[in-house]
Amino acid sequence: MASLIDALTASGGAESPGFLNDLIKQLWPNMSVAIADIVKANVEGLFESMLPSILKQLKFVKMNLGPVPIHVSNVDVHQTENNGIKLDLDLDWDGKSDIELDGPGIPKIGIEHVKLRGRFSILLCPLMDRFPLAGAAQVAFVNVPHLDLDFTDAAHIANLGIIDRAVRRTILGIMSSMIVLPNRFLVKLDTANDYFKTYQHPLGVLRLTVESGENFGEEKGGKSFLKRLVHDVPDCFVKVKLSAEPEWRTQTITNHRHPEWNETRDMIVSDYDQIVETDVQDADTATGDDDIGVGTISVKNLLLQGGRHELALTHKDQPTEGKLTIRGEFHQFVPDAASFTSGEAGSDQIVGLMSVLIASVRNLSGPRQDLRPLVRVQWGDAPALQTGMKTDTPGFDVENPGFDQTFKIPIQAGMIPGPPVKILLINGAKPKAETEEDRERLLGSVEVSLDDVLGAPDLAVQKDFDAGNGATIRAGVWLRGMKLAE
Repeated sequence: MASLIDALTASGGAESPGFLNDLIKQLWPNMSVAIADIVKANVEGLFESMLPSILKQLKFVKMNLGPVPIHVSNVDVHQTENNGIKLDLDLDWDGKSDIELDGPGIPKIGIEHVKLRGRFSILLCPLMDRFPLAGAAQVAFVNVPHLDLDFTDAAHIANLGIIDRAVRRTILGIMSSMIVLPNRFLVKLDTANDYFKTYQHPLGVLRLTVESGENFGEEKGGKSFLKRLVHDVPDCFVKVKLSAEPEWRTQTITNHRHPEWNETRDMIVSDYDQIVETDVQDADTATGDDDIGVGTISVKNLLLQGGRHELALTHKDQPTEGKLTIRGEFHQFVPDAASFTSGEAGSDQIVGLMSVLIASVRNLSGPRQDLRPLVRVQWGDAPALQTGMKTDTPGFDVENPGFDQTFKIPIQAGMIPGPPVKILLINGAKPKAETEEDRERLLGSVEVSLDDVLGAPDLAVQKDFDAGNGATIRAGVWLRGMKLAE
């Protein structure tokens, strides 16, 4: 395994993307239609659960991404440790779109301009000695991208600000769940691709400490910008986020312009270019207008600076006198169980990671129109996790469905050894199920002993499991311990 410095500085160097932009330009008439179909299929169905009540029934009635293609720059190509090639690039789209949303009780909403930009990653893995040379392509934004929407006839849309924020937040939320690290959108290039060789394990854990803040409203020779923001002595807390990983929040320090937290949390890292976002807020304020400031740094830059950095805070893109000091150390995931016995039971500290890979199911029986397979994973007291439900649609083999999905469970002290991992093959329920046949039912199940995983090479058991009734589940259970990177 490469040293941490070697891993952080590994790069093929920036490449000219001219040929790639030329290719995208020629393909854009086809790409735009394919992208629009994916967006419509995946975004529209989630409006009901994610938008405010008045907007829940919104549907796309027109989805034309327009003639302006995506533009890429700053391309970096390098190899991954798991027999793959990764292309990192800056993606910028200034689209002249023609998009319409409509729903009951609200006027038709048109979007005429979409601006999208962010760092984008294309992972080709595993590499093969035959065409198409790579088994699959996995794509993702490294961090949550920046998105702006311009609405048609904006001056005549009531509550435009509310609609803009709601639609934009929903779209970014859906993108984060599908195509922002640690989530990757997978496209098979080879129909026989092996998901076990395709999956890229997270790199490790950033053990991040929010140490202290300075000058939160401190007056320096007159009324400063931050002093105007914070009229009283603030009650400060910090929200911290890494890409699409769950956000965490520090305790609130009351009545202090120089608060000290010294709170630590573990954050799973999939890419060294992921951004640590910090947002310092005043619990006294009723709105976001008086937030103290935000600061960001990439995992790579934090570690290259020795693991400690003083962030200069900004407020609505304006510099402030506020500073926030953070500290981080990086622990790599390794196929070694030694770290499972470290740490204190009951602590939030991560000592390892369990990954449950669900590749496919084979040989389901029964009428195709009645098959609605999904796979559910249960382990001890951890919340149950499950794949999406598959149905009989044109071009899809519902009797032999592929899932290609991984569930990650952080391991804390005292959790290993533990109960077996249960993998349940379920026939999902129909919406508004009325008959017994329409309700959820168990088709088969598998139990994987953690003792077997701990005794397996590289702490991984992966194979075709007999689920009963002639059906098999191709699944894997991987365990990874942690080691402080040097």
